Amino acid sequence: MSRLMGRPMMLGNPAVLSFEPTTSCNLRCPECPSGLRSFSRPTGMLQMSHYQQVIRESAKHLTFLHLYFQGEPYLNPYFLDMVAYANKLKIYTSSSTNAHYLTQENIQKTIDSGLRHLIVSVDGTTQDTYETYRIGGNFEKVKNGVSELIRIRDQHGAVFPQVILQFLVTGKNEHQIPAIKNLAKAWKVDGLELKTAQIYGYENGSDLIPENLRYSRYKHVENGKWALKRKISNRCWRMWKGAVVTWDGKMVPCCFDKDASHEMGNLRHSRLMDIWRNETYQQFRTQLLKDRSQIEICKNCTE
Repeated sequence: MSRLMGRPMMLGNPAVLSFEPTTSCNLRCPECPSGLRSFSRPTGMLQMSHYQQVIRESAKHLTFLHLYFQGEPYLNPYFLDMVAYANKLKIYTSSSTNAHYLTQENIQKTIDSGLRHLIVSVDGTTQDTYETYRIGGNFEKVKNGVSELIRIRDQHGAVFPQVILQFLVTGKNEHQIPAIKNLAKAWKVDGLELKTAQIYGYENGSDLIPENLRYSRYKHVENGKWALKRKISNRCWRMWKGAVVTWDGKMVPCCFDKDASHEMGNLRHSRLMDIWRNETYQQFRTQLLKDRSQIEICKNCTE
């Protein structure tokens, strides 16, 4: 209706939220604000009391909760308590991790929390390749953590969490695509996702862009420059389905707004539903419907 009318029609409530447990991370990935320690916004940890308040207010219309935005969620000591709280309210929970904190204790707590879906980032099948992107990471620790999680989950006869390996394809690891497929089978995970890499300053090229452009978001254009493969269309289902919440309560339109440059409101001061339909949000949606190419965070998007 919004696309046909040319203006945002908001008849429903947000069904999806991404909550940021923390901006902290143990790794130094080169295309990540957490890894680069390059945020232009405050950093910190999500507090349990604030989180619970928002979830209580949203429980009736919230069906999917992704407890991840930036950072490594297991670094927040209340992360799995947050999962358990949402699970009790019958909200489907998901998260993403680099798997360096899958200790015996955390594995058991993860299973007990009711977490439904866990993405594990594994961008290489050997230590030397893995650490070209996951700088400071230990491949053996990841391997042991994931294998143990699957073993204990299956031993308990549990179905969840479903464990999905995510392989960020770059120019430095694309040769290991066959190996990661074999590894996924060997580790008995529930799925494998080959993901294209988001690259800052892609216009001038990067050694992170794979040679096989099937796995690239970008393509060659004139004068040796690069551009997005996909044309930016004046639509985005995310603006009508859900939002992202930073650790300090800022509500932003989507996960591409890593620095929270488009703050729609703050949930520490306002109710979610008041922000969802406020003038700032509606103006953002209106601009998206008219000319999305003018929105900076949309310029590197695959949607």
